[in-house]
Amino acid sequence: MTDSDDVRRLALSLPETVEKVAWGMPTFRVAGKMFVTVPDDETSFAVRCPVLERQELIAAEPEKFWVPPHEAASSWVRVRLAALEDLDELRDILVDSWRQAAPPRLADTVPGAG
Repeated sequence: MTDSDDVRRLALSLPETVEKVAWGMPTFRVAGKMFVTVPDDETSFAVRCPVLERQELIAAEPEKFWVPPHEAASSWVRVRLAALEDLDELRDILVDSWRQAAPPRLADTVPGAG
């Protein structure tokens, strides 16, 4: 099963990623833009996700993806760690979010999702 340590390790493996605490939780950024956060209970994480894609993800796999009411207007989705199949799926989700935040000079440097 994946956990928040896996999120941290994989996020920090992406080019130019830095960890910064914000709102009392770890956040991970590339070029100053956040692409993943790990809320306090560490059972989930949040990533960038266009709203239309987010609706499709939640409809297809509601046990894995959801959005808390206070984040409904944002372009972020939460992912339950226990619902992930493996580290490859976690990496794909993180890479997809990282690419949305990364500058063009970096966006295509990492193979994987997208």
